[in-house]
Amino acid sequence: MIKTVLHPVSDLAKAKEIYAALLGVQPENDTPYYVGFEADGQHIGLVPNGGPQGMTAPVAYWHVPDIEAKLGELTAAGATVQEAAHDVGGGRLVATFTDTDGHVLGLIQDR
Repeated sequence: MIKTVLHPVSDLAKAKEIYAALLGVQPENDTPYYVGFEADGQHIGLVPNGGPQGMTAPVAYWHVPDIEAKLGELTAAGATVQEAAHDVGGGRLVATFTDTDGHVLGLIQDR
């Protein structure tokens, strides 16, 4: 299930105002490197300048119980790992991969 979508933004402060108006809530996470909103079970994240991942477009993240197993299934099906699973804090693992058309998709596992 897609529960998280991250958006690269060029102006974090302005984007934060727009997304707060759109979602009708204030951010739960508000740092210079990431702003995150929770709205109706959906997490929307704002990443300044695409962050270390260099995102150029929004990336949808599927939440999975076993990120390594899912990456194995995906690569066996023809996907290419772009960013290997790694801990981003709080026991959360993230990874990104590309499909055969080069679209970037993501996985999240909470421990």
